[in-house]
Amino acid sequence: MEIERKFLVKMLPHDLEKYEKHEVTQAYICTDPVIRCRKSDERYYLTIKSSGLLKREEHEFMITKDQFDNLLKKSEGNIIEKTRYKIPEKDGLTIELDIFHGLFEGLIYAEVEFPTEEDAKKYNPPAFIDREVTGDGSYQNSSLSRMDKSLILNFISNVRTSADTDKS
Repeated sequence: MEIERKFLVKMLPHDLEKYEKHEVTQAYICTDPVIRCRKSDERYYLTIKSSGLLKREEHEFMITKDQFDNLLKKSEGNIIEKTRYKIPEKDGLTIELDIFHGLFEGLIYAEVEFPTEEDAKKYNPPAFIDREVTGDGSYQNSSLSRMDKSLILNFISNVRTSADTDKS
């Protein structure tokens, strides 16, 4: 079971480079149900997720590079590229901060996974976090994969504008 909250980021932590990071490429074979292939550095995964925003079933399997390359050719929509930083947080939690590249350059998300829904609900994010978007499905990576290329720049611009407005 995956229990996760998602946030927009208002500023990068000043010491970001000291944290573990991974270069990620992911694509979607299907978005209903979610079937995703992912390369994280030199590790490859096939992931199946149920529907849901805060809480959903998730099953992940390691695959080979050849299997990943084959699945990537069969993927639908946009390929997502990002650098993922793993920032240790209080209570043994980890903030996964994603800085997107390629088509989604300029987009920055932070996600935190929790052991229980109760833990998720009582979590208070650090100051570099802007606002929560867990309940908005348009921020899911599977939604980004389906986004029309002509709408991406406007989406990123709106994310930045709303973040700036929230700070005022």
